[in-house]
Amino acid sequence: MAKGCLAIVLHAHLPFVRHPEHDDSVEERWLYAAITESYIPLLLMMERLADERVPFRLTFSISPTLTSMLADRYLQSRYLSRLEQLMELSDREVRRTRSAPAFHEVARLYRARLRQIHDAFAGRWRRNLARSFRRLQDHGAIEIAASAATHGYLPLLSADDSAVRAQVRVGIEHHRRVFGPDPGGFWLPECGYYPGVDALLAAEGIKYTILETHGITRADPRPGRGVYAPIACPSGVAAFGRDPESSRQVWSSIDGYPGDRDYREYYRDIAYDLDLDYIGPYIHPAGIRLDTGFKYYRVTGPGARKKVYVPEWARQKAELHASHFVSARHRQVDHLATVMDRPPLVVAPYDAELFGHWWYEGPIWLEHVVRKMASRPDAVRLVTLSDYLEEQPATEVSTPSASSWGYKGYHETWMNASNQWIYRHLHQGALMMERLAGEHPRATGPTARALQQAARELLLAQASDWAFMINAGPTGDYATRRTSIHLSRLARLARDIRRREIDGRWLSAVRAQDDIFPDLDYRVFDRQSG
Repeated sequence: MAKGCLAIVLHAHLPFVRHPEHDDSVEERWLYAAITESYIPLLLMMERLADERVPFRLTFSISPTLTSMLADRYLQSRYLSRLEQLMELSDREVRRTRSAPAFHEVARLYRARLRQIHDAFAGRWRRNLARSFRRLQDHGAIEIAASAATHGYLPLLSADDSAVRAQVRVGIEHHRRVFGPDPGGFWLPECGYYPGVDALLAAEGIKYTILETHGITRADPRPGRGVYAPIACPSGVAAFGRDPESSRQVWSSIDGYPGDRDYREYYRDIAYDLDLDYIGPYIHPAGIRLDTGFKYYRVTGPGARKKVYVPEWARQKAELHASHFVSARHRQVDHLATVMDRPPLVVAPYDAELFGHWWYEGPIWLEHVVRKMASRPDAVRLVTLSDYLEEQPATEVSTPSASSWGYKGYHETWMNASNQWIYRHLHQGALMMERLAGEHPRATGPTARALQQAARELLLAQASDWAFMINAGPTGDYATRRTSIHLSRLARLARDIRRREIDGRWLSAVRAQDDIFPDLDYRVFDRQSG
């Protein structure tokens, strides 16, 4: 019996960005970069462990918007074209750097990596990464938790019960269609919890969720075991809390591993360093210099002067940091085991995109962590949250505190002076959709299709990403435009449904753009469905 357990949770999410109206979409490239740099490297790493029969258990949350894009044939085709374009660039880079050995080594690394990614994606995975994640789940390597339909920030949607219920229910139904079994867990977008949302999760059969640290430590009454064992919400849903120590070691911009001087520097890309005549075919056709993923420098230090990236040094650091992380968990569990009445659990949740995209060596680090944990299962055991809950049920009943893992720990990132205007329109949209669903409980034909699209547009408008981007700044115009487009389409559909003047051609065109949740039941917004 291990002294304690570690649950590593990776939350994979991107907003729904599908733009067939453009030949080359800036926003679709967010998806392509994440596939190349995070999702495929993580899948390759886990397949390698499984092939070598290294025992591991990881928890993933993959948002419905992301799984919809990963399974979309149009986006799969567009991604493959982009991947092949990058492979062409890698050949050119190997030639260009031939007289500079240090750069040449990195260029050859990229070329080999892209060929490996192409072989996996276009070959044995047949372009569908969602299916690849499901296979790992079916083989017992990972557990996949559900999440909200479009990653809506539920605390700020909670003025309308129907809005939160729809986000939860549609997300769970989508999970069942893509990943099969009923989900045990539910990832609250941005770890955004408010008292009462757990009852909506319980009504849908969810067993657990994950909260930011102070969601547990400030629960009422205060739990005696802190974040090192789940609490039972009044609804019966178990709530796990994020461990601050393991989070800081990975996330902190000051103390975190990714800031080490030998790791690859994210912010230095050849898209900005090379002449436009050379790099032009590989950035946006409009001349917008977008990252290519070809980065030749290491972090080096805080200044602008950077030294050349040395892959072998980075790999050695990844193993060293993995050893440090595992040793820290052993020490942590050794201490906790002396003061707890059950094996302590350390919950370490991270954005999946950190691994590979932001922190290039992240998948290498994680593989070393898994291997080192597997070598000493009697000390600290790697588990999923369902594994732990089955062995150690939540026994302390407590109401968690409102919380999130955003700035200052509450809701400020998603509601402040820059983005608060969104919510009055979202609330009006939710009330509008409630009325439409209640007025048309058994619609058929064009009316049913229009109602379905209206529900789809509202869900897309509710995505937490838009408020986040507006707050962040650089992509705020796109986020404002997306919010306005979805809400204006909802308003037009509501008007046309009431007037019985549905424009079938326009409706088909809108559906072709916002092609998500094909089996969506608009009646999920009907108050009576609750």
